[in-house]
Amino acid sequence: MTDSDFAALDGLAQLRAMQASGRQPPIGETLGFVLAEVELGRAVFEGEPGRSVYNPIGSVHGGYAATLLDSACGIAVHSRLAVGQGYTTLELKVAYHRGLSDRSGRVRAEGVVVTMGRRVAFAEAKLFDGGGRLCASATSTLLVFERRE
Repeated sequence: MTDSDFAALDGLAQLRAMQASGRQPPIGETLGFVLAEVELGRAVFEGEPGRSVYNPIGSVHGGYAATLLDSACGIAVHSRLAVGQGYTTLELKVAYHRGLSDRSGRVRAEGVVVTMGRRVAFAEAKLFDGGGRLCASATSTLLVFERRE
């Protein structure tokens, strides 16, 4: 699929085409997580935090959880975009409920669109560890805009 073919799709179709081709967002390659599920207004990322994302005090860096939550919120909004629209995060508020480690198992960030306007979207996400325990949650405000060629 060419870039112009991809640009002619709405957000959900873009994400489904990406999944069908086996591609993942590049940040996922860097941090070891994947887009596991996507549907209209909902996205799920999964990953296994390892020692490569540890901070100096010996636990998973909070930025790992924040990145998963930001990705889940953003891709949930992406799934609602019309052809020619883009988005960017304006604000992300994260609450940490439980620390992560390399023993947390496969973590799951589930994001949903709360409201979607012409210029602003609101989304929220929750991050669970392999045992289903809530580890972090987030709310996000995103700017929706028309993309220029």
